[in-house]
Amino acid sequence: MRRATSILAADHWANDEVMSTVTLSFADRFRRRIKMTDDEGTDFLLDLADAVQLGEGDALLLEEGGLIAVRAADEDVLDIQCESKVDTARIAWHIGNRHTPIQVLEEGSLRITYDHVLQHLVEGLGAKTVRKHAAFSPEPGAYAGGGPHGGHDHDHG
Repeated sequence: MRRATSILAADHWANDEVMSTVTLSFADRFRRRIKMTDDEGTDFLLDLADAVQLGEGDALLLEEGGLIAVRAADEDVLDIQCESKVDTARIAWHIGNRHTPIQVLEEGSLRITYDHVLQHLVEGLGAKTVRKHAAFSPEPGAYAGGGPHGGHDHDHG
């Protein structure tokens, strides 16, 4: 079985080395060691030293050479559009205060995994929302490396 033992960050690898792709949800992109199946139906073993959050565009380096490109699967998400930068910052704070992963989109809007409670909250704060199926690649956070939710805890003493 093919074995992927390291990760190359997005934009740090050549397309001509890609042997296949693997499309994974946000939750499925946080892994260390697991048998996976690429998009062509061929199994491989992900065997990393530590659990890592794989990002859209990263590549898994195969032991025998070649790469498997990582793709973010379309998921049930909620896009949040605000009237101003101040409103966007305020709503981002409320979402972050609930330890919810958040993606900042190119045009400045926000994306979270769909949650009807959070949809009600942000709409109550004046935001417009659109529920859709799209790729979800949230911010890694200041404490990246410890998991999909930032890798920190609140037990300070």
